[in-house]
Amino acid sequence: MNTFYFIAFLSIFFSILVISAKSPVHSILYLILTFFTFTIHYILLNAQFLAIVNFIVYMGAILVLFLYTLMLINLNKEAEPVKSNLVKLAAVIGGGCFLITIVASLKLLNVSPGVSLQNPGLGLVKNLGKVLFNEFLLPFEVSSILLLSAMVGAVLLATKEPKSAA
Repeated sequence: MNTFYFIAFLSIFFSILVISAKSPVHSILYLILTFFTFTIHYILLNAQFLAIVNFIVYMGAILVLFLYTLMLINLNKEAEPVKSNLVKLAAVIGGGCFLITIVASLKLLNVSPGVSLQNPGLGLVKNLGKVLFNEFLLPFEVSSILLLSAMVGAVLLATKEPKSAA
């Protein structure tokens, strides 16, 4: 249980660093660390498939794409428009209202000691594979053929036709 609280603290800490980082590149790096702590939470909850998907899709693909995009664009502070004090005041008022709403909802929250699963092997990849390749084999294969045809269509649309010599 102490591991859960430590990882939860790290999740909150890194998410606050995402918001408060001065550099957008540092913000994305902190977001990668936040998603890594989510992966650890999924492992602690015995949901290996969600942990693997979170690790590969979010950390490996989407956030790296964000990082490369930020590195390619020009982030000059001189080009950034100056925000007026009215906009800053509106942001502080909006954030304060959001904080009041969160605190009020937490006061009404009834916290239970924990959730125990009836089936401890519920989130295992082995069980997911058994269900996917036994009960849902036909829809799985149809979706794979659909994705393959979409990939071939995208390649055909993206290729340029060679110019014929006239």
